[in-house]
Amino acid sequence: MDEPSKATEDQPTPRMLAWAKNSAAYRLAKRMMTERELADAIRRKARSKFEDVSEAQLNALAEAALAFGRNMKALDDQNYAEIRANSAARSGRSKRAIARKLAEKGVDRAIVEAVLVDADDFRSAVVYARKKAFGPFRRPDVEADDARWSKEIASFARQGFGFDLAKRVLDMEREEAEDILLGPA
Repeated sequence: MDEPSKATEDQPTPRMLAWAKNSAAYRLAKRMMTERELADAIRRKARSKFEDVSEAQLNALAEAALAFGRNMKALDDQNYAEIRANSAARSGRSKRAIARKLAEKGVDRAIVEAVLVDADDFRSAVVYARKKAFGPFRRPDVEADDARWSKEIASFARQGFGFDLAKRVLDMEREEAEDILLGPA
């Protein structure tokens, strides 16, 4: 008699599988997710929703949700990484910051490297300078002393930009920086 109960302990019930599919559809309709994000969300919610759910059942539910997402073409780590990387680069994020964020989201390293091949750190650094009013975008009433320069360099470093790149951007003329921003993204 123990054999049938062990089989059900490892396999989720049809109700659980239907819930996993519906939950995946709901989550993917709200926002783009990576495979790891969706699997973690399904596991976390299933633990609180179903009593006495086994680890094998949790894994099966997560896999069912992932399969559903892939079949519906709503779950694609490559596409997710491309969209997020392009958006982040346009908003002034460095390659390092983008790679770190994508890795946190569970995107495979090979996908991250492939996506960031065409990213332009120089243009992103100019965008960042404009957002923060640094270097060529500094207000005329703000004095460009050593303390201000050090603060701006440190801010670039915290965002993942290298020293040489930050120095190059901070030493630019405003017209040159605006030409870079007006160029192709």
